[in-house]
Amino acid sequence: MTGYQEIYTDPSYTGQIVVTTTPHIGNYGVIDSEVESAAPTVAGIVVNSFSHTHSRVDADDTLQAYLEKAGITGIADIDTRKLVRHIRDKGAMNAIISSEYEDDLAGLKKQLNLVPDMQGLELSSQVSTKAPYFFGDPESPFKVACLDLGIKLNILRNLASRGVYCKVFPATTKAEELMAWEADGYFLSNGPGDPAAMPYAVETAKTLLSSGKPVFGICLGHQIIAEACDLKTYKMHHGHRGINHPVKNLLTGLSEITSQNHGFVVDKNSLEANSQIEVTHIHLNDNTIAGIRLKDRPVFSVQYHPEAGPGPHDSRYLFDDFVSLMKN
Repeated sequence: MTGYQEIYTDPSYTGQIVVTTTPHIGNYGVIDSEVESAAPTVAGIVVNSFSHTHSRVDADDTLQAYLEKAGITGIADIDTRKLVRHIRDKGAMNAIISSEYEDDLAGLKKQLNLVPDMQGLELSSQVSTKAPYFFGDPESPFKVACLDLGIKLNILRNLASRGVYCKVFPATTKAEELMAWEADGYFLSNGPGDPAAMPYAVETAKTLLSSGKPVFGICLGHQIIAEACDLKTYKMHHGHRGINHPVKNLLTGLSEITSQNHGFVVDKNSLEANSQIEVTHIHLNDNTIAGIRLKDRPVFSVQYHPEAGPGPHDSRYLFDDFVSLMKN
């Protein structure tokens, strides 16, 4: 029932229709301070029960009004758990929301066929900042240059709370410009789309990995780092979405409950392409790669969201690990 605002404003969901299995959506409205980006970029929402009123005293608006302002279409009174089981069995697929299904089903199918598949789609440049900006305290002990592939605000909050002053750069920024700021470390963010369709980001990552400075990647940033190390990624049958995904840390033997949102994953079969890659985390449901690090450089990344907005806090130690690398 909670966390829907953070989900709808997560840039990683750009271009996707989000189906939620929680029974009630909109019950506490929206509040401006709880967004993960400037505006929601989901393609649509599918819910079971939609609340047109809310019971939160400090809410700034209803979810209905918020979505209308953003031009986002939704549909309610759907058996979303049945729909999710269908997607699980048949795989993630393109979809369309319309009130014209009885009058023009053939036309809707024709329109749907024009929608590009997520595989091969580059979306980060659509949601990334258009100009560099700063986040945090300028007097902080550490400076981190962040490549914004669709960054969530809670990532920046977690970095800033650990004494990091961030400069956030557009997705297409060249490595030379990031390095000119003379940061103590580099961060590659989450974001939407297919990492294999982002050669510009892969080239930037290759240069950053050779800088000798700590590099940390999350979600899409993790996949970009893998591609920069000659590993391959592929589109999953159905992605990992939600706040209850179990991951095992192979370095400590401990398990974590994580927040995940991705439809692509690093191919295990390509690990032989780089002997310096070590798998650090695995997803316990399907044994896919959930984290890697370089043996010869201070570089690591995870497939999930340690900042968890919303979600569990089991993995926030990764931000501490990043800061520790910069200290050393």
